[in-house]
Amino acid sequence: MARVSPDAGTGTGGGTDADAETDTAAVVRRLRDAMAGGVLSFPLTAFRDDGTLDPDGQRAYLARRLAAGPGALFPACGTGEFFSLDEDEYRQVVALTVEEAAGGAPVVAGIGYGWAQAVRFARIAEEAGADALLVLPHYLVDVPQDGLVAQLAHIAARTRPPLIAYQCGQVAYSPGSLRRIAAIGNVVGLKDGHSDLDRLQRLTLAAPEDFLFFNGASTAEIQARSPKLSTAFEQGGAPIAALGIPACSSAVHAFAPEIADACFTALRDGDHATVDTLLRDFHVPFVELRDRTPRYAVSLVKAAARLRGRPVGPVRAPLTDPSPSDLTDLKALLAAGLDLVGAAL
Repeated sequence: MARVSPDAGTGTGGGTDADAETDTAAVVRRLRDAMAGGVLSFPLTAFRDDGTLDPDGQRAYLARRLAAGPGALFPACGTGEFFSLDEDEYRQVVALTVEEAAGGAPVVAGIGYGWAQAVRFARIAEEAGADALLVLPHYLVDVPQDGLVAQLAHIAARTRPPLIAYQCGQVAYSPGSLRRIAAIGNVVGLKDGHSDLDRLQRLTLAAPEDFLFFNGASTAEIQARSPKLSTAFEQGGAPIAALGIPACSSAVHAFAPEIADACFTALRDGDHATVDTLLRDFHVPFVELRDRTPRYAVSLVKAAARLRGRPVGPVRAPLTDPSPSDLTDLKALLAAGLDLVGAAL
């Protein structure tokens, strides 16, 4: 891959292009191994009842996530309410995640908004020790493909950590744009939230061999066994997805790693009966409950974590916590899902 060097005078620190390329290659290897080894986890952000950040609750919550053995941690992303954090809160969330991970699971922090603001968050995340950055969709506006590419190029030119682009909402890359962003040296992957299988086939065919793809659907398990998104495993455990997209990211891991890990293991081992049971009796009903209210994708995950005694607190406005009736349904569904894998509420 060609490399785009950080701009001089941007405050990104020293080091040569060769150093940056070596670091990027090492992170790509770690992330590829992480995909093979376990579920990619998107932690919640803990708030107190008054809406302020709860660092102690965050640390306790992260310790439980890490005890479940995730392949990697993606703090301050969509599930972590990145859009509700100021810069100081963001710094604390990423730093706590890096401290708790202690060099084990890779840490990929979310950044976003316009490129200038994304760069500010990127520098904070780099200072906090994040291994890589997930570039969340820009704010609000629809833009042409040239603009999508320019957005990433501006960020990449001013940051050192590897970048993973995220297409969802108004962001969707064409195959030509995918080739262009993949030629930017520290853009190493794409997380997909559209689940458009035709587009994904075209994108993976356009990408270089070492480019990473992530299944980023709100409940990725439901697409995991699609013929085009299924994960095959070579002898020895190395994953090769039919489209190069290991289906192992999971919002469910944020509150029920037992269920997420059981689904990942069953998919890996070709245990279709277990996959069918988990999809039919937990994942599909969970998605149906999520679809009752806009942005319940985060609110339900956080409510489920609270039902299990995790100190994560409420969501921040403009998100809303589940209604009493939805919370009752969630509790019954969660208990049933945990029972399927031999765990308790």
